[in-house]
Amino acid sequence: MEATDLQAFRADLRAWLEENCPQEMRDGRNDEASICWGGKNWNFASEAQRIWLERCVTKGYTVPTWPVEYGGAGLNREQEKIFHEEMRRLNARYPLQSFGIWMLGPALLHFGTHEQKLHYLPPIARGEIRWCQGYSEPGAGSDLASLQTRCEDKGDHWLVNGQKIWTSYADKADWIFALVRTDREAPKHKGISFVLIDMQSEGVSTRPIRLISGVSPFCETFFDNVKVPKDQVVGEVNRGWDVAKYLLTHEREMISAAGGTMGSGRALGAVLAESETGLTDPILRADAMRAEIDGLAIGLTLERYKDQAEAGQGAGDASAMLKYMGTELNKRKLELVMAAGGSDALAWEDGRAPNWLRTKANSIEGGTSEVMLSIIAKRVLGLPG
Repeated sequence: MEATDLQAFRADLRAWLEENCPQEMRDGRNDEASICWGGKNWNFASEAQRIWLERCVTKGYTVPTWPVEYGGAGLNREQEKIFHEEMRRLNARYPLQSFGIWMLGPALLHFGTHEQKLHYLPPIARGEIRWCQGYSEPGAGSDLASLQTRCEDKGDHWLVNGQKIWTSYADKADWIFALVRTDREAPKHKGISFVLIDMQSEGVSTRPIRLISGVSPFCETFFDNVKVPKDQVVGEVNRGWDVAKYLLTHEREMISAAGGTMGSGRALGAVLAESETGLTDPILRADAMRAEIDGLAIGLTLERYKDQAEAGQGAGDASAMLKYMGTELNKRKLELVMAAGGSDALAWEDGRAPNWLRTKANSIEGGTSEVMLSIIAKRVLGLPG
């Protein structure tokens, strides 16, 4: 686009945001208590949260780069950059976040049929359907392709039996996108399919997994003779690993973004300045500066890979680098917060200790840091096995 067109777009967007973003939504928060997840049973935390979502839905700003016909705003890469810049300038919360936006949406846009896109994407964009991810199993974590959840062809439907574990928010989700084994005789990467399952289907059940914090987003998910319509397979039957790999690149990029934010929309320095030690300790101050600079570097690297994806190159295996850098930096940042807080940081109520513990999961979910290093070594650097 011409520079003048982009300037006009920025001016129009800025004016719209100023007029339509409620003041309560201008605190930049991105923690669990402030996120709008959407879904059939979602209860808005405030009237401002509801209004902000509805206004953004009308403009396609919940999924700004998706095509208009699927609920998006159809923004190109240059416009997307401006959109995020203007959101940050206003310190605006994102109106809707979900696994449907971060992971399933991109996979459907790439592998789904036109009918599937029209059926599933607009409700995601409007926040009407909340999705969860059915990948890991008790015997298939880092070695995901060893999954054993069976999906049998019964002629007019599929029949699914098996178990998933660490299914984030399964007890709150309306639908699940899952990897299942449709050919038990094929090599483990070849006999997998990617299916969409309504969580209200007979035979689907969940059980929360309680963590040391006393609460948990994770669940066990069980499938007991669950009937699934034949048209709810995305991509080719027995080629679900292709969909899974594509989706994982988006999941890893999403997780990597944690390294560039404190979750509250506040810079690390501002958080540390309020701590017991403050920024008077020169070593702590230097470590904080390094972390902030590394966060900016990760953000710029992510932008570069997005530009490559726009040009048709995609991040591919390089998403492992983003995921590793982002999650390890996130752990470093919260370690600094704990160190600066002294004994007060161990208090459970203010969220520092739970947030610190949660960063450990960041380096496990979506592929452990060790698996990411292995991918980087073999597929990015080309080192021998």
